[in-house]
Amino acid sequence: MGLCRFNFRSQALERYVDISIAYPTDAYSYYDLEREKRGGHDAAFPRPKMGVYQPDMKFQTVYLIHGGGDDDSLTYRYTNAERFAQNNDVMLVTPNVANSFGVDTVYGVNYQAFISEELPAVVQGLFSSSPRREDNFIIGYAMGGNVALGTAIMHPEKYAACVDISGGIGLTLCSDTIKEELKGDHFKSFFPIFNSTFGEAEQFDHSRFDMYEEAKRHKESGEPLCKFHICCGSKEFIRTRVEGDVRVLKELGYDVSYICAEGYDHDFTMWNDYIEIALNQLLELKRAYSAHK
Repeated sequence: MGLCRFNFRSQALERYVDISIAYPTDAYSYYDLEREKRGGHDAAFPRPKMGVYQPDMKFQTVYLIHGGGDDDSLTYRYTNAERFAQNNDVMLVTPNVANSFGVDTVYGVNYQAFISEELPAVVQGLFSSSPRREDNFIIGYAMGGNVALGTAIMHPEKYAACVDISGGIGLTLCSDTIKEELKGDHFKSFFPIFNSTFGEAEQFDHSRFDMYEEAKRHKESGEPLCKFHICCGSKEFIRTRVEGDVRVLKELGYDVSYICAEGYDHDFTMWNDYIEIALNQLLELKRAYSAHK
């Protein structure tokens, strides 16, 4: 697997930012596979090759969003996401979105514009990422699960499917829930960035954070919508909130599946296993690059 960390100046964030990108390089050869086998490590320990590097090869791309308190590198240090991507011949992109909840914040930093607009433009322009909707997916764990959920609801034209793993803090389709959280003392006392990100509860309805209104509007428009897969451990403290999102999506008529993972808690054991399940089973992956410009 090839793994790189790319740093560039983001216009949306108005600063330099890191993104981690994983490529399934182990499956490809730099020479024609019909040629006589060369000596060396590959000859002594052969592994299957899927093809030869091509100038116009484009990979299906999964945007994998990290959790709160993490960064883009931690995902690859605490899970086997790189290996899972290799096994599924898919490209992973993880941006550093800090503790932003993936939104255009009240305090003036446009993380949603970065994730949904700037990041795909940069990745598809500079790397071998397919621009086709059917080749793009977004998944996330913990805070990143809510980021994936909200981004897919707001921009269904960009992603074929979304996997929300343990996404119980941040964006939600249950408007009353987040308004109560904004009014309460818990986040103000222990995690004040929550309130500084979303603002006052009284200003929430019909705002850019109102996912129920966004989901309803897109559903009524008749446009193609994402498929949603939502996963939560049976022991997770955010389980009720997650299941509320499942319920509302179903009520609105979205294509949504729910997995309650028995015995799992809100930790990297859950997230490692369900990143693998997402890539192996939940997403409709071709597991091969396509050649197009």
